[in-house]
Amino acid sequence: MGMHASAHIVWDWNGTLFHDNDAIIGATNAAFAELGLEPITLEQYRTLYCVPVPKFYERLLGRLPTDAEWELMDGVFHRYYTEHRVRCGLTDGAAELLAGWRSAGHSQSLLSMYGHEDLVPLVRGFGIEAHFIRVDGRTGPSGGSKTEHMVRHLEALTGAVEPARTVVIGDAADDAVAARHVGARAVLYTGGSHSRASLESIGVPVVDTLAEAVAEARRLAA
Repeated sequence: MGMHASAHIVWDWNGTLFHDNDAIIGATNAAFAELGLEPITLEQYRTLYCVPVPKFYERLLGRLPTDAEWELMDGVFHRYYTEHRVRCGLTDGAAELLAGWRSAGHSQSLLSMYGHEDLVPLVRGFGIEAHFIRVDGRTGPSGGSKTEHMVRHLEALTGAVEPARTVVIGDAADDAVAARHVGARAVLYTGGSHSRASLESIGVPVVDTLAEAVAEARRLAA
């Protein structure tokens, strides 16, 4: 595959293209209940959430969870999320933005920390798989950073994209950290896991809609 002359977007999935906030909060509170923690609201979640995820739990517990507690909470979280994700859909306008970016001659791919075996059929079920030149979900244990996954993702696209003309669009500080690590740019979206205040502290553009994110990506990769 020859080098693309145009910009490339690496999209995040959960909280970005996939509007799953309700399932995430419900799963988080189900996991918290296992340790007797009080439920939290979406606003509290956005204020406190961070990766690696055990550090997020530390903010609620006042200590890091033990290995047994982490295994229990992680299992409960994923069981609840899998059951309730079926009521979630794409973020408003996402399908049209993906089609528009592709029809303009640009490339895009998808990198998620959601498990790969679950991610691929979910993306396929929304009829958007063809818009991406690659779709990668997490392999290995959950709860870590996206950085090493981003390295592998872009290495797999070698010859197809240029990191300097690549923009990561996500909803978490970790998306910007991963982008910086590989020499890409980032745009962060406020509709997912982080509050605007926490995103603005990262030092990259922060937007309130995916349409704004795509417009900013086009500018950054020009």
